[in-house]
Amino acid sequence: QREVVESGGGLVQTGGSLRLSCEASGTATSIQRRGWYRQAPGERRELVAQFDSGDNTYYADSVAGRFTISRDKDTIYLQMSSLKPEDTAVYYCYEDYVYCADVCHPLHAWGQGTLVTVSS
Repeated sequence: QREVVESGGGLVQTGGSLRLSCEASGTATSIQRRGWYRQAPGERRELVAQFDSGDNTYYADSVAGRFTISRDKDTIYLQMSSLKPEDTAVYYCYEDYVYCADVCHPLHAWGQGTLVTVSS
C-alpha cells in the first residue's frame, strides 16, 4: 500500500556533501518508523538515521554530527556532510507502517536504493 522512491545519490569527493530524498506514496493507517539504511559491499545493511512514531530522531554513531534527517510531509531527506570513503554504500529508504482494513497489518516498504560513492 505504500511505496518509497529514493533519489539523490552520486559520486562525491571526501569532505563533500549530498542530499538524498525519499518520496513516499500510498495509504497507511499510521507510520511507525521511517528513515535510511545503507549497505556497503560485503557488509550487512545498517541503520543510518530514522524518525520514530513520535518524530524522535536516531543516528548511527558513525554518522552523528555529519548527517541530518528531515522531513516534509511524505518526503524525507538525508543531508550528508563531511563525507568519508567509508560512507560509500547503497542507501535505502524504508517505512514501517500499519494498514488497517478489517484487521490491522504491520507492513514495510523499501526503496530500490541509491548509490553513494565517496572518492578519496
